[in-house]
Amino acid sequence: MINVRVRCRIPVVLFTFAAAAVRADDSVVNSKHDLSARGPGTIRAHDETQVCVFCHTPHNAVPQTPLWNRHTPTTHYRVYESSTLDARVDQPSGPSKMCLSCHDGSLALGALLSEPVMHPVLTTPRTIPPGPSDLTGDLSDDHPIGFRYDRALAFADRELRVPELLSRELPLGKHNEVHCTTCHDPHNNSLGAFLRVTDRRGAVCLTCHDPDGWQGSSHERSHARTTGRGVDPREELKYHTVADNACLNCHKIHGATERERLLRFRQEEANCLNCHDGSIAGTNILADIRKSSAHEVFLRAGVHDPAENAATARRHVECTDCHNPHAVRPTGPTTILGSRGFLTSPASLHVRGVDRHGAEVSDAQYSYEVCFKCHADNASRRRGGIARQVHQNNTRIEFETNNPSFHPVIGPRRNSDVVSLMPPLRTGSLITCTDCHNSNNARAAGGNGPNGPHGSIYEPMLIANYDTRDFTSESADAYALCYRCHDRASILGNESFSLHQQHVVKVRAPCSACHDAHGVSGFGTRGGNHGSLINFDLSIVQPVDSPAVDRIEYDDTGRMEGNCTLRCHSVNHIRFPYSQ
Repeated sequence: MINVRVRCRIPVVLFTFAAAAVRADDSVVNSKHDLSARGPGTIRAHDETQVCVFCHTPHNAVPQTPLWNRHTPTTHYRVYESSTLDARVDQPSGPSKMCLSCHDGSLALGALLSEPVMHPVLTTPRTIPPGPSDLTGDLSDDHPIGFRYDRALAFADRELRVPELLSRELPLGKHNEVHCTTCHDPHNNSLGAFLRVTDRRGAVCLTCHDPDGWQGSSHERSHARTTGRGVDPREELKYHTVADNACLNCHKIHGATERERLLRFRQEEANCLNCHDGSIAGTNILADIRKSSAHEVFLRAGVHDPAENAATARRHVECTDCHNPHAVRPTGPTTILGSRGFLTSPASLHVRGVDRHGAEVSDAQYSYEVCFKCHADNASRRRGGIARQVHQNNTRIEFETNNPSFHPVIGPRRNSDVVSLMPPLRTGSLITCTDCHNSNNARAAGGNGPNGPHGSIYEPMLIANYDTRDFTSESADAYALCYRCHDRASILGNESFSLHQQHVVKVRAPCSACHDAHGVSGFGTRGGNHGSLINFDLSIVQPVDSPAVDRIEYDDTGRMEGNCTLRCHSVNHIRFPYSQ
């Protein structure tokens, strides 16, 4: 008895004509999806010469289009999750499940419905090998699929385009679902990765995503070269410049190391510092962060979350606390004191913040709102500092314009007593936190480093030296921070206070012995008026050594007039007067 095995074949001649009519990779023939024995890749059949049979068959197909020739995987997938995801992601279905019948690695590539179960088409290897094409049963590190993309989703996430504006080149499912086939055309690999739209300059991503501030941003426009730089140990960047790589600089659509938000690196700051270490970006942020006083992005990992509550978040700092990488713009070569007022820096556009009243805002409009996220009401904000009569480390409260005195960060000063201001500063000028807290070699300080409070050799992250030790010898360097705004000759010439030179030069008392740089809160004030930022350093100034006058007090009695009651350098002052 002769056992004859009959195989149903689709005529090969049809594909021979197709291959001659188009360029390689414009069709399945000669693409990576050509698993026939004549296919170009390392994954192919031993002797099967048909091309389409690995997906389609005219007979015995599953009861759904398009004449599907493969078994449906029974895998229960781990799907993408994120604290900032507004869509409901379900298990893959429809066309996505068809793709996964090969790409989850669970089924043999030659296990076809048109073939007997015991006699599959033999391929080398048997299943899709480990690597970028093997998505496995864990889809949490891949762009989400299996969710409805409708107007409700676009309304919930304002950085998504409404479905009606999407290009027809990216088709959704029959119920507006996003599938693998939304971005990939399995029959056409002319753009690489079977993409329907090129990923150059982020075109395929930007068809659906509309990040605030992307157009015209530094990353959208940068022509810095990335050629040959392997920012990912498993994958080099695809294109030659930052602008051409666009989204790919930081994100991986499949197989992302950091699942949430599909980032290339699990360590948050590494996604920024692999370029901003002086190798690609024009300035070396990493060098500043490694200075003795810095925003310590390496200190904590896995704490930051874009959806975190500013008041209750655990103490940490990451680049994206202050910068939106989609919207960041260059700050310019220099920053003139008082020239920007309090508007948000171009480097911090479209960043969440906390306003002067303590309320969270989704898009900070003022520079101080970015700082207030961590340095205001947050319960784990940095403590310590100089012990003062009125001790307060909530900067939002320190800068309030109804305080007895304050540096003009939230709003302008109400008087013209500060006669030592140097142009362009004048009465009514506003300053920013970064006028004082900045890199010591920032361009704003006359150096060649990056602007911004990344790190400094001067504690606490100051743009210039500010010595707060008692018995400091006065010099332009000792109080360089103060002398950036206040004319040294005016201060030592006693133009605003008749005893400035006596205190600073002869007695060698530091500026900080009397003045509190941020401001003096109106809550719980005691011991005088606290005008002119007077809030004594209790390690230098003590109460008068007398039971009858046991107190520390500054009394403002008029314009540039007042008296002090205190003990300093073992000398008692009891209503000691001064005036101009």
